[in-house]
Amino acid sequence: MEKNAVKSKKEKIRKILITQPRPESDKSPYYELARKYSVEMSFHPFIRIEGVQAKDFRKQKIDIVSFSAVIFTSRHAIDHFFRICEEMRISVSQETKYFCITEAVALYLQKFILYRKRKVFYGADGTNKSLFDVINKHKSNEKFLYPCSESHDNEIAAWLRNNNCEFAIPILYRTVSNDVKEVISTGDFDVICFFTPSGVKSLIENLPKYKQNGTFIGAFGVNTFKAVEEAGLKLQIKAPEPQAPSMVSALDKFLALQSK
Repeated sequence: MEKNAVKSKKEKIRKILITQPRPESDKSPYYELARKYSVEMSFHPFIRIEGVQAKDFRKQKIDIVSFSAVIFTSRHAIDHFFRICEEMRISVSQETKYFCITEAVALYLQKFILYRKRKVFYGADGTNKSLFDVINKHKSNEKFLYPCSESHDNEIAAWLRNNNCEFAIPILYRTVSNDVKEVISTGDFDVICFFTPSGVKSLIENLPKYKQNGTFIGAFGVNTFKAVEEAGLKLQIKAPEPQAPSMVSALDKFLALQSK
């Protein structure tokens, strides 16, 4: 993708790439945004998730039933935690507590457990700090599991370690880059939105010499912000923030400014 000039603030945004799967519902707020601003919204997942097999999990020698609390930072982690438990015929105690990065992640637990607020907790604003604030109230009585991928959030592991928590980090799934060379090279996108550091990594793995050349970059979450900046890209659209708790609201705010 070659663009010879950096877009001016007044230049119209026409094509936006969301680096996630296409929404299942036609009522997705992304489509509402597309209609509101007359933009084309494209969806291409930059990564795919591959679950770790039970035989490989056993090699990690982590006894799930000996832990009283689980930390979840994504729906993928929830899916693969309960998948492994089912495959290994592990019965998760009804007294297990769950600490989630956001309310949306917490509510996803309803797919697997009887949701009771006395055992499901979540951070106030989707940041690691708000998650730590919640965990801190319970840390002395719990042993924590933090199920994740190989590219897990080191800040969470460091906090657990520094706060003398008993914890283990089972690797339950892997993040694999999809081939998106053609998507990027031919798409001529004005905006690209990333949701995980792995998505940014996929871009660089696919196109090591990628140049931003005026494309606006959006990112969700502090770790994704960091990955964008470490890749040498300029970040213009951030979520969550006080006035933009979601990527949709961040894009809405950005497009409104661009259309003035």
